[in-house]
Amino acid sequence: MDIKKNDEKKRSHSEAHPARTSIKDLLEGDSFSGQMDGKVLQTCEKSFVQVQDILDQNRLLINEINQNHESKIPDNLSRNVGLIRELNNNIRRVVDLYAHLSGSFINKSIDVSSEEDSTGRPIHKWSRPL
Repeated sequence: MDIKKNDEKKRSHSEAHPARTSIKDLLEGDSFSGQMDGKVLQTCEKSFVQVQDILDQNRLLINEINQNHESKIPDNLSRNVGLIRELNNNIRRVVDLYAHLSGSFINKSIDVSSEEDSTGRPIHKWSRPL
């Protein structure tokens, strides 16, 4: 994706969710924020944006499922089967994204804690656990 399209996507996403704060903004000022590398922050922010997009889609699915249920129209009730499957798949995707994110933090924490200074003592860059 080129930079211009990516900027437009970010802008449209932030306009759709004006109260949302970026991960970078949330971590700024925290004791470990200066020690997190850009790739970790980028991965974190990307994952949370994906999760939020899926949750927004789930909200719409749930609303449609509820409307179909309340209508008691046979075609609408049949449609709910597919909508509920889609909702379940989305929930699995959210779980997978959080698992991947958690694994990324664990791996980064292990990488950071395994570094040593010139005397062989461990270098602890993170002042608190994630």
